[in-house]
Parts: sequence; structure tokens; C-alpha cells
Amino acid sequence: MYTDKAQLLSYFRTISSTKLAYIQRKTKDYRTQASLINNCIKNVKGQRILGMLDQAKIERWNNSDILEAVLMITYAADIVMLESRNDVWPYEYMAFARRIGELWEPFCKEAFKYPVKDLDLNNPPNFEEVREEIIESIKKYISFLNVESTIKRDLMYYYQIPWKMVDSGRVKLGLDLHFSQAGFHYNCDFKSGFSSNEKGNTNRLLMVATIYHFISHKEKMILFVRQAEKQNNHYLQTLKNSNYWEVYCADEAYTKIFEFTGFDLRKWLDMNAFWEQDISDEFRNHLSKNDLLKYLTW
Repeated sequence: MYTDKAQLLSYFRTISSTKLAYIQRKTKDYRTQASLINNCIKNVKGQRILGMLDQAKIERWNNSDILEAVLMITYAADIVMLESRNDVWPYEYMAFARRIGELWEPFCKEAFKYPVKDLDLNNPPNFEEVREEIIESIKKYISFLNVESTIKRDLMYYYQIPWKMVDSGRVKLGLDLHFSQAGFHYNCDFKSGFSSNEKGNTNRLLMVATIYHFISHKEKMILFVRQAEKQNNHYLQTLKNSNYWEVYCADEAYTKIFEFTGFDLRKWLDMNAFWEQDISDEFRNHLSKNDLLKYLTW
């Protein structure tokens, strides 16, 4: 029931059709319609997963079986979300490419939520606490230097200047995923791709990685990218060549996720996700007419 793709697609489409008719009677604004139907399907998906988890607990499913069901429910719901949004607000290039990337990240993260291998999900450290810890360690180091007190004061003064600039930006150390495994802490970010001006985001990721580097040598930075490496611009190479980030693109990303979680997402997608066949005829015709089918890939 929870891994029957045809049944799940029919289930979500039936609910979407009923809810969308109601929404369209309530509002004529297509943006509002798109938002409401999207939230509706997300809520129904969440309820479906909760029902599955209740059954899994009673029947003592293992994480691999749970993940199989979660992925199929998610995939079916994602298809119907895309179809329903297109019904009220037809996709164009930028919106569709962005949306496919937005859906990819939570799909991949399910493998970490229900891992086959042992790992623990973590919360990111608090920047203020990290900052104070680093500053205190430097203060202690400077205090033991065999130099005059005026030089120590000057050293501390100049050391705190960049921290004041960093404070003005309120750096957040939270990324898309944080987990621990085999004594290491992994801090992960997911990106659909680097195909536009990513300077601001790239600089932020470099700053965050630098801070984690100061925390401990056991802090590892991982970047998962949906697009193949050759499809990305120079900002990806900046991160890859920084010595702070480990970058994995396309199939390499799935291989690394398999290494961490013990579940082969690439194999699951190859066996279950047939986008062009699974989407509705109407949606497929729209994507084909607007040359958007090429973006319908994970």
C-alpha cells in the first residue's frame, strides 16, 4: 500500500482535484491557489507518512523498509504537487528548474532520517558560543606571550576587529544537514546547482566552513550538488578548491550518501522514478512544449 506508486499517485491526485476545486471557488489569485494546494498536498503527505510509521512500529519494520515507503510517498506527492501547481500557474523555465532543486534536497535527506547504517542527526552549534570560545582561547594564548602588556593589548584589539565585522552579519552556522558518524561531525549543504551569480552564497559557505575548521579537525564540510560538475559555474570550483569543502556532484553525491547511510538512492531512483511516464499527459505536454522535460531529473 505504501510502496504502490500507481495507488499513491491516484490517491494524491484525487485529493488534489477535490481540494483544488474548493480553493478555486474561494480565491481567483493564482499565486494563492498555488500556495494553498501545495500546502494541502504536503500536509496529506505528512499524514500518510505518519500512518505508515504507526504501522511500521507495530510490525517492527527496519529502516530500509521504512525508507522505501517514505521515498515512494514523497515521490508521488512531489509529482502531484508539480502537476497541481502547473494547473493554476503554468511553469516557466526559472520557476521549474528552481522547484525541481527545492524538492531534491528533502528527498535526499530522508536517507539520513531513516539510515540503514548508524548515524546521529545533530543540531548546529551556536555561533555566539563558538565565537566566545575562540576569542577566549586566543586571549589566553596572547596573555602567555613574552611581550610587553601594550603589545598584548594591541594584538587583542586588532584580533577582535574581524570578529566585529563578522558579528555585523550575524553568521548562522546552521546548514541543511548535520550528523555524526564514527567520531566525526558532518555539516552538509545541498545545492541544485551553481548556474547563476552565487558570490554571496559562496562567500557565506566559505566563512562558515572556516569557523567549523577552527572548532575541531573532526568537523567535516560536505556539499551535495544535484547537477553534474560540468554544468556548474566557477563558484562551485571555488568551494571545491578551498580545502574546506568536500564536493560531490550528481552520481557522486548519491554514492557518498550511500556510503554514509547504507541506502542506495541512485538505485532506488533508477528502479522507481520514471518522471516522464509517471506525470500526467497534460503536464508532460506542457513541459515538452516549453522545452522543460530536460530539467525533470534527479
